[in-house]
Amino acid sequence: QVQVVESGGGLVQAGGSLRLSCAPSKNVFDIKIMGWYRQAPGKQREAVATLTSGGVVNYGDSVKGRFIISRDNYKNMFYLQMNSLKPEDTAVYYCNANLDGGWDDYWGQGTQVTVSS
Repeated sequence: QVQVVESGGGLVQAGGSLRLSCAPSKNVFDIKIMGWYRQAPGKQREAVATLTSGGVVNYGDSVKGRFIISRDNYKNMFYLQMNSLKPEDTAVYYCNANLDGGWDDYWGQGTQVTVSS
């Protein structure tokens, strides 16, 4: 069992920035794919950004050029730097640790991000 804990959400004005943190209980080198996902009210959960253990990064189309996913090997943490935030970025953001690229994955409890116009 892997515990995943997110932090860093909050309320920010449009155009502002926030950084989300994710602390997995497993060594980051043992996590094949680390991802940030979000779910807005009435919408399906969507992928925001993913980072593989090999360093391959993917972003959702709506956040490209604004969000940055990163990993701190020393602190055993993952981050999502969110810049130029828009009201449509408002959602609960979840961190996911996928150990094998398949079904062995674990979710955090989510952190609320609210962007006011």
